[in-house]
Amino acid sequence: MQISYDNKKIEVLFTDLSDVANSKNLLQQEVGAELAKYAKKRKDNLLAFSSFFALVNSKCFGIHSLKGDLKFCYSLSLTENYRLIIKPACDDLSPESLKKCDTVIIKGIVDYHGEQGNNWLIP
Repeated sequence: MQISYDNKKIEVLFTDLSDVANSKNLLQQEVGAELAKYAKKRKDNLLAFSSFFALVNSKCFGIHSLKGDLKFCYSLSLTENYRLIIKPACDDLSPESLKKCDTVIIKGIVDYHGEQGNNWLIP
């Protein structure tokens, strides 16, 4: 699967993860070493799937759809509380559309378990 990003900041942080030799550890500086490690793993996991449909049907990484202000997005577990939020780059969430969808948009890292709503670390 291909990956795109919700905004330039997210793109810079996650692209830095791919350049091991020249990495400036930007994501680690933003969210800490543990979350950066898990975010890199999830990014690599996403690249291994052929379609968004295959990812959802794998039921890996605690993937589940979201609602409310994150409607049309999905969550992947990073740690006990933190999640990588992604969105399929397709017209709708029908099985037919998700089978054709080969691109995912990374929207950020969030802890949405608190009483005060979503605590976004990125963006």
